[in-house]
Order: sequence, then structure tokens, then C-alpha cells
Amino acid sequence: MSEGFSTVDPEGVPEEQFDTCETSVRKLTERLGAAELRVNQVIVEPGEVTTPHTHEGQEEVFVAMTDGQIGIEGEVHDVAEGEVVRVHPDTVRNLLNHTDETHVWLAFGAPPVGSVEDFGSYVVEDGD
Repeated sequence: MSEGFSTVDPEGVPEEQFDTCETSVRKLTERLGAAELRVNQVIVEPGEVTTPHTHEGQEEVFVAMTDGQIGIEGEVHDVAEGEVVRVHPDTVRNLLNHTDETHVWLAFGAPPVGSVEDFGSYVVEDGD
């Protein structure tokens, strides 16, 4: 691997769980040597729902590696394999799976605020 280029096979990265839900994640940022964005592979099994949240100051892009579903401001959107979703920092979003198939996403966040261990500007709304 050179300093200007890197690759990673997500299948070779151990799965971990997010702190806020049971969904699995493969952390790719460090393995890629990324310094200007955060990169994760998110695996959403049937029936799973990630925590609705925003990221103060961080825009996110989600790439559907399989057909998938994303919640935007509480509304579920079906996303076809290969489609790309951009989400504004202030927009409440979450990944979910109301199907019988596993959904796989690549999630990119820039600038790289927070991490899977320390979400930093990750904001979960109170359920009042």
C-alpha cells in the first residue's frame, strides 16, 4: 500500500456492533488510512433498525451494496442496489430493514467527526 492509495476487502474486517443498536458494522476508516472522511460498512439484518440520529457538521453518503431501506425524517425510502443517498447533517436518518434479506451499505461521513466508539457530534433526539 502506498501513502496515496489503499484498498480493503470489507469481508476481511471483523464485524462489531454499534453502541446504540444491534446492527453490525465493519470499520474501514483506519484500515484505508482515511484522514478526511469516515468510512464504514453497515450490515442491517432483517428486522433491525439503527438509531435515528443527526451528525452536527457532518454530511453522510450511503451507497446501497444491496437493495436497502433508509429512514429520512421518519419516512422509509426503498433504495435499489447501487443507488447513492446523500443526507444533510441536520436531517434525521437511520438504516432499517423491513424485508427478509440482509441489507449492506457503505457509509461515508465528512468531515470525519466522531467514530463508532465515540460518536462525537452524533445526536439522538429525545423521544419526548
